[in-house]
Amino acid sequence: MGNSFGCSASGERLIVALLLENGADVNSRNYCGQTALMQACRYGHWEVVQTLLLFRCNVTRADYLSGRTALHFAAFNGHVRCLRLVVADFVPSTSFESLNSPTISDRTKSNALSKFVNKAADGGITALHMAALNGYFDCVQLLLDLHANVSAVTFHYGTSMDLIGAGSTPLHYAACGGNLKCCQLLLARGANRLSLNCNGWLPLDVARMWGRHWLEPVLTPNSDLTIPVFPPSNYLSLPLLSVLNIARECGLQLSATSSDDADICAVCLERACTVAAEGCAHELCVRCALYLCSTSNIPSESSIPPGSIPCPLCRHGIVSFVKLPGSSAKEIKLPLSLSLCTPCMLHPREQDTSETVHSPDMRKNRVASVSSDIFCPVTCSPFPSVAIPLCTCSEGSCPNFDSRESGPLQESPCRSQSVLTQQETTEGMRLGKTTCSGMFWGRRSCSRENQCNAEINA
Repeated sequence: MGNSFGCSASGERLIVALLLENGADVNSRNYCGQTALMQACRYGHWEVVQTLLLFRCNVTRADYLSGRTALHFAAFNGHVRCLRLVVADFVPSTSFESLNSPTISDRTKSNALSKFVNKAADGGITALHMAALNGYFDCVQLLLDLHANVSAVTFHYGTSMDLIGAGSTPLHYAACGGNLKCCQLLLARGANRLSLNCNGWLPLDVARMWGRHWLEPVLTPNSDLTIPVFPPSNYLSLPLLSVLNIARECGLQLSATSSDDADICAVCLERACTVAAEGCAHELCVRCALYLCSTSNIPSESSIPPGSIPCPLCRHGIVSFVKLPGSSAKEIKLPLSLSLCTPCMLHPREQDTSETVHSPDMRKNRVASVSSDIFCPVTCSPFPSVAIPLCTCSEGSCPNFDSRESGPLQESPCRSQSVLTQQETTEGMRLGKTTCSGMFWGRRSCSRENQCNAEINA
């Protein structure tokens, strides 16, 4: 597929970066309302997710079919690295103790993190429900460390998992999935064995219905089994936000300078050092630092603090990175989205005002009479209610095609009249035809569109 959706699904990170650098819209949707970030999280391409985050994609958008965000796609398929990258902008680069007991200044960001992690899709299903259902222990553990609500219940007016029942907690879903460690982890974080859903079922009843008999000793209401204590997740990677902001500011394509005083990164031996680790002050390039934070899988039983990553040079625990003073800023700007369906792509610019003579062959090769519907393979607009302007030229008015025919070269009146008639017919067809957005988005209800608009503007 030749677009950002296909590249995100197939994991073509370099092609995605090339498309974004040349004007592709990072937040564009397909006909289901899914963004490129959702596709990358669905198939577990964390490098593509990293690239999309560098271009400041919107992680809070939900699709039109079930209201799922990129976090739901990552949790449902068990891609813990993608899940950690999606919540990167909500997790501050601070110690794990400060994350659990935030100060007044960090309380706003903590509330935003809790609101995003506990965002419910259709039926009230959260990302924790999905990860618990499919038995992805690492995702469940990371979500709980990021303030996921262990007592969240699905909506009482119905859910997509009718066999489990509305009003079910993540423990009900874990009992249906049959993963013992997920059930133990949820119980250790405060889940209630006695919680009833709308059908009057306990988590134990759900486990028996689905044949998960090995869960009965754990889910029995009067069970005396000792629940193990689980450490924090290995994928916390608290320095991620700090190095991600530096990468957005400086870019990833920084190379070593020719001066002798330029320090080369000791990890890749290719690029100049642009960041320094707080604590040990060892310097790395921003690409290596971002890769270390994105792939971190450090056991919590290690000697370093929970959530920190070990320095590759001295094994000191890194909680945050700082930008070096001499690093040049090369901010990744949001490019204008490619609009192949706008007439500006079809209106050729005048080469020079002094060129007044045009050959007939050059006039024949103009594409002014080509309908814009040919160049609309995917979408014209995110919503059908948005009017598409006839021209979005930023440099003056578009060339007037009627005036091009009047030049030193005179043509016969019959041919001129036929050309004008053909142009008027083509222009009328182009204005009268429905855009491809109406074809792809016509089946979406107005309530879903209003709901998604409210979520985007929230």
